[in-house]
Amino acid sequence: MRSGEVDPFDPRWHPKVVGNKAREAAVLVLFGVLDDVPAASDRPLAPADLDVLLLERAQTLGSHPGQVAFPGGSRDPEDASLVDCALREAVEETGLDPTGVDVLAELPALGLGASGFLVTPVLAWWAAPSPVDVVDFAESAQVFRTPIRDLLDPANRVTGVLKRRGVTFTSPAFEVNGVLVWGFTAMVLDALLDGLGWSVPWDRDRKHYISP
Repeated sequence: MRSGEVDPFDPRWHPKVVGNKAREAAVLVLFGVLDDVPAASDRPLAPADLDVLLLERAQTLGSHPGQVAFPGGSRDPEDASLVDCALREAVEETGLDPTGVDVLAELPALGLGASGFLVTPVLAWWAAPSPVDVVDFAESAQVFRTPIRDLLDPANRVTGVLKRRGVTFTSPAFEVNGVLVWGFTAMVLDALLDGLGWSVPWDRDRKHYISP
């Protein structure tokens, strides 16, 4: 696979079987340029020049409280497409100006068996960054742009381990911005970093045990 491509046959992208009643959802995977990178430069952008938009869900939510996620959510009847869904949710959650976003691709959907959602990551480029912040503290605790260099740093990489009802779930995970990024969001980031040829070796035996 050439650098810059994501392998759709990687098993991490394969949807799980969630049945005929799967609900559609979409998340916005928005890459941009760090604020401290000069606007005019004679060199091509490197991974260390970039960041990605994430948010921390409110602890009071009934579903996935406190988890770090991409902006996004379930598709509403008025959403003409999954791209529209991802952008609408991002606006509602972060105050993002969608006119500054260039959509690049819809990645293969991932089925989340526990919640019954079939989630499509929408890959996008932040051509004209706009201010973002928490819109509703009942929904999100913080909105933040995470430097890609922090995600690539082996010191920030761990394997997240969650044990619940006798079942052990593991996923790639990142310790950044004072929070743990794990589960669906970390799996998407891990697959993207690998597919783009940006990943560096890290200690997969280093565990972070997550409280259920």
